[in-house]
Amino acid sequence: MAFFLIFDNQVYSLSMKKLTVIFVLLALGACKIIDDIVDIERIDGPCTILLTDGSTIVTNESLELSVRTQAITYRDDDGKLWSLFKGEYQSYTCGN
Repeated sequence: MAFFLIFDNQVYSLSMKKLTVIFVLLALGACKIIDDIVDIERIDGPCTILLTDGSTIVTNESLELSVRTQAITYRDDDGKLWSLFKGEYQSYTCGN
């Protein structure tokens, strides 16, 4: 069984083997995208972040934590987006 693909006004014949290879490559690419999405953990606010210099940041919004890099992303009261990397904070606590 053969499948035909028309691209740029040319007809290409694709065998089942070629289609399987293309499908597998697309599936692997989708897995990478899903891994990147799953890497982010959302933590409901309000939250307090203790910085390495001893000061704190309080946000009423949720935090997003990258599991892989441990970077924290949050929004301030004006809605501006900020990121802190692991070396910039000591800990965080969230919840009411």
